[in-house]
Amino acid sequence: MIYRHHIAPPRAFTQFSHDLIRHPRLSSDAVRLLTWQLSLPDGAREPLSRTAERARIGACAFTRAKRQLKEEGFVHERRVQGPGGHWVTQQLVSNVPLSAAEAAKILARMPVHVSDASASPQLAPSARVPAAGTPTPPPTDGHPRKAPGENTSHRPAGPERKPDPEPEPAPEATETTEPPEAARALVAALPRLSPDLRRIPRGMHDELARLVSRWLAAGHTPTAVRTHILRGLPDDGTPVHRPGGLLRYLLRDVPPAPVPDAIPIAGLPAPARPSSRLAAFRECEGDHVQATLFRPTGDETLCRRCLTPPPPHAGPQSSGATTRHRQPDLHVHLLHS
Repeated sequence: MIYRHHIAPPRAFTQFSHDLIRHPRLSSDAVRLLTWQLSLPDGAREPLSRTAERARIGACAFTRAKRQLKEEGFVHERRVQGPGGHWVTQQLVSNVPLSAAEAAKILARMPVHVSDASASPQLAPSARVPAAGTPTPPPTDGHPRKAPGENTSHRPAGPERKPDPEPEPAPEATETTEPPEAARALVAALPRLSPDLRRIPRGMHDELARLVSRWLAAGHTPTAVRTHILRGLPDDGTPVHRPGGLLRYLLRDVPPAPVPDAIPIAGLPAPARPSSRLAAFRECEGDHVQATLFRPTGDETLCRRCLTPPPPHAGPQSSGATTRHRQPDLHVHLLHS
């Protein structure tokens, strides 16, 4: 519960409407700025900015309060030209909202005052001192002519400088040539090779095609180029933010193309190279169901089983004993791709 006690001021008071103090769209700074201006005596020419300084209202708060007062019709401004050609800003503050036409009528009856600080007397132009000599029109034939050997540079005088030799034309770079269609097709298919290569900039396709054409010219196949690119992509899930720069780095150096060991017969695939573990074995030329390898001790071409005849009248038991004590042959399947 709140109680109110009023004491009428004996002097220096101003009557305000309750609608002004309780205005729903005016901030406290706007109400304080307006009531401060209305409390000034008649004839005071204090601008709103000076009132904001005295009321300790900041610059941003003053701008916002002034905009609210102008939108609600309590403040109006206009620019007029006063005595001596000076432009003056007139501000009208009222305790009731006014329209633009009503404010214009009131301001039209107000005299234009110019403060002493901003007013300056109009000075008459001084007498001009004419230049010496007779008037000469400017030349109309462009730049003045000069002698062929005249030095017009701003450099200080020094020893005679020999003319620079003409630069030799630079050899045409291979990168300026048009890349072949095979290289362009390979670069266009790279986004389908890996999800990391889906955001290759279109502006880098020609550059990447020229790099790929160097690989193809060196003897690398398109499959080898794609395999090299896949090996260079991160395999730990790291995202590739600049796939174009990564491809430029991977294709910058061209290694020598691998040389095949033997020229395959036309129409037949090249035989697979045996591993180092099977290099000491030789295929038996005897009668076997499957290809049989054995380790030769000389230049024999048959395995020990083919060289050793089976014993006569060998029963199943003796045959099994013989097989148990004999070193088994190595059977491998040779797959030709």
